[in-house]
Amino acid sequence: MPRTETASGAQPYVPPASASLDDVRAAAPNCRGCELYEGATQVVFGRGDAHARVVFVGEQPGDVEDQRGLPFVGPAGHLLRRAVDAAGIDPAHLYITNAVKHFRFQMRGKRRIHQTPDQTHIVACRPWLVAEFARLRPEIVVVLGATAAKALLGPSFRVTRSRGELLPWPASAPNPGDFPVEPARLVATIHPSAVLRADNQEIAFDGLVADLKVVARALAA
Repeated sequence: MPRTETASGAQPYVPPASASLDDVRAAAPNCRGCELYEGATQVVFGRGDAHARVVFVGEQPGDVEDQRGLPFVGPAGHLLRRAVDAAGIDPAHLYITNAVKHFRFQMRGKRRIHQTPDQTHIVACRPWLVAEFARLRPEIVVVLGATAAKALLGPSFRVTRSRGELLPWPASAPNPGDFPVEPARLVATIHPSAVLRADNQEIAFDGLVADLKVVARALAA
């Protein structure tokens, strides 16, 4: 996939504030805000409870998600569900989405290999994320991994330094005005795919669960 230095952004494709979440989802396949739509099979929008207390934000869809059109339905998604259950969070009241809605990849033979989105893609796709938050109004946002953290907390944020901490959001973002949404709290943690890549998956999984238990305690308070 070619890199891009500039992108027009998704805002022209996002429905007005009066539109429902379903309307926003229906409009997303028409987005041409950056070049990623050219290679992806389809847009992958968020899914889950429209009245969710918790919204999970990942990086971008993977190969399986790109083919099925749903977020977190591959191996990382299955692991996330295990971690949610282990932390004692009710999955019925969750919404799951990604900072970038199209799959960015490189071809290696016949295989499509994940490629991390650029900041350009994160910014270009932000209007979709803002539109989701404006309609969902969650109590807690969980950012999964570095790309999601950059999208919501800026490029200088480091998950390894601040994971598992309850932060005010969007007040903790460098430019809170980028997210004209209802205030919530935010917890950053690792992406489930990092657990799958870890040398000791048991320790990495336990760390993810520990961070999610912070969310569970906050919901119960």
